[in-house]
Amino acid sequence: MNLGIEESNLFAEKMLIEQQEKIEIKENLYNFFKRFMDIIGATVGVILLIPITIIIYILKKVHKEEGPIFYEQLRIGKGGKQFRIYKYRTMVMNADEKLWEYLNSNEEAKKEYEKYKKLKDDPRITPVGKILRKTSLDEFPQFINVLKGEMSMVGPRPYLHREIKDMGDNYNKIISVKPGITGYWQVNGRSEIDFKERTDMDVAYINDKNTWFDIKLVIKTVLKIFKKDGAI
Repeated sequence: MNLGIEESNLFAEKMLIEQQEKIEIKENLYNFFKRFMDIIGATVGVILLIPITIIIYILKKVHKEEGPIFYEQLRIGKGGKQFRIYKYRTMVMNADEKLWEYLNSNEEAKKEYEKYKKLKDDPRITPVGKILRKTSLDEFPQFINVLKGEMSMVGPRPYLHREIKDMGDNYNKIISVKPGITGYWQVNGRSEIDFKERTDMDVAYINDKNTWFDIKLVIKTVLKIFKKDGAI
């Protein structure tokens, strides 16, 4: 009787080990193909940065916009590790300071920012910045982050440190993977989704992530940009 129970336990343990090994192999294959896609996509993106940067430089001169072309900001990466994200500058200089000044003098805008962590009609955005955001070109320098291995083509949004508290229980799950240039929430009504829903969608992506899902999100991102269906 005891021998039968022991054999049954050994069989169950063996099945569990085999199942875990299959999951690990599947995860390793996914990570391999994901990194391969990242390197290919980021290489093309970095090459395109050269002509795009020249055009943006000319536009900024025409509109007499002050400040550097590129903008760096500290964000949260995989494992909670801090990294510098690169973007094209779309706002006026000292934008963070001007944000709090604006929110303190505008109650409706303050409520909007608390809910969405962004403003639909942000007065800090420059004329050239509006073009960059509408076409999502402001995100292009992040291909440098992808090439460096700090980000991926697809993943959760790279969150700010001041947003950790608002991320709640979703924080640990979100930092278990690399943040992405695009992702699940970005192609599903980005402007209309509040902060809580955004983190929930990032967690949903992580739970269901696979190579085909990533490819579909990249395709949807490209289509959304060409349709000019809001910034990504």
